[in-house]
Amino acid sequence: MSTSSGSRIVVTGATGNVGTSVVRLLSEDPEVGSVRGLARRIPDWSPARTEWSAVDLASAQADLAEEFAGADAVVHLAWAFQPTHDPATTWRTNVLGSIRVFEAVAAAKVPTLVHASSVGAYSPGPKEHAVDESWPTHGWPDAAYTREKAYLERALDTFERDHPAVRVVRMRPAFLFKRESASEQRRIFGGRFLPGQLARPELLPFLPDIPGLRVQALHTDDAARAYVLAVRSQVRGAFNLAGEPPVDAELLGELLGARPVRLPRTAARSAIAAAWGLHLLPASPHLFDAVLRLPLMDCTRARTELGWYPEHTATEVLEEFLHAMQQGAGAPTEPMRGRKVG
Repeated sequence: MSTSSGSRIVVTGATGNVGTSVVRLLSEDPEVGSVRGLARRIPDWSPARTEWSAVDLASAQADLAEEFAGADAVVHLAWAFQPTHDPATTWRTNVLGSIRVFEAVAAAKVPTLVHASSVGAYSPGPKEHAVDESWPTHGWPDAAYTREKAYLERALDTFERDHPAVRVVRMRPAFLFKRESASEQRRIFGGRFLPGQLARPELLPFLPDIPGLRVQALHTDDAARAYVLAVRSQVRGAFNLAGEPPVDAELLGELLGARPVRLPRTAARSAIAAAWGLHLLPASPHLFDAVLRLPLMDCTRARTELGWYPEHTATEVLEEFLHAMQQGAGAPTEPMRGRKVG
C-alpha cells in the first residue's frame, strides 16, 4: 500500500447503507490519500478527499479497470435488492456486475479486494449456537439474495486460485442498520408507501413470534470499521460480523412493548406470499424462508485477527433504527433519501 501521499481506495456502491459509512470513515483516515466512490448517481454529499464516478455495474460498457487504475484497494459493496419479481435483473447487477469488478481488479493489478458477502451466503444452520467462517456457503437456493451471495463465494474461490497475488477479504455481516438507512430499508423491504410510524409501540399490541425467527443485527458503522481495518491490515479470507444479543420475538417485544404471540410459520409465509404476489410487499416469501434458516455467527476471528468489536449492542441498533423509521430519517444520497410516509 502506498504511503507517500496516502493510499487510494475505490468503493463500489458508495452511496448506499454500508457505502456511506465506509466512505466517511475512509475520508477521515489520515493514512488514506483519496477515496473514489462509484455509484449509479453522483450525490450532493462529498466528504474530504473523496471524488465520484457515475458507474452502473450492470453495464458491460463500464470501464472498471480504468476506475481502479492506481488503487491500493477496492471495497466492493454495490448490490441491488430489487426488483424481487425479476431475479434476472438483480443477477445482472449483483453477480455479473461483481464478476466484472473482480476481473477489473486483476486487470488493474489492484493488490487488495474487500468483498461484501453476507450471512445470507451461509447454508442453513443452527439457531442455538454460533458457527464460524468454515460453515458451508451454499446459501438458500430459493431466494435470489442468498443464491447470488453464495454464487459469488464460488466465483471468489476461482478468482483467488487464478490470482494468488491479490489479497481477498470476504466480509459476512449480519443484518445492518443505522439511523440514516431507515427510509431506504423501509422502501426495500416494506414498500414505498409503508408508513414508518407503524414502528410506534402503541400501534403494535402484539408481535408475531414465528418459529426460527432468530437472527443477528449490527450497526452499519461497526461493519464499516471492520472494512477499514481489513483495508489497512494484511488479513485474508472471511470474517463474520455481528452484534449481540441475537434478535428474536422476545427482544423485539421488549423494545416495542408488545406481547409476542406464537404464529405458525406457514401462516406467516402465506401472508407474505400473498402481499408479495400482489406487489404490495417488496420482500419475497423466498427471502423469508432463507431468514428462518440463517445460522448464528461466531465473530471470534474478527476480534482476534482484525482487532474488531462492535461498539453498539443489537438492542441499541434496533432502538436507533425504529426511532429513525418513525421520523423518516435518511441521508443526502439517492438510495438513502429520507421520506416520511403517513
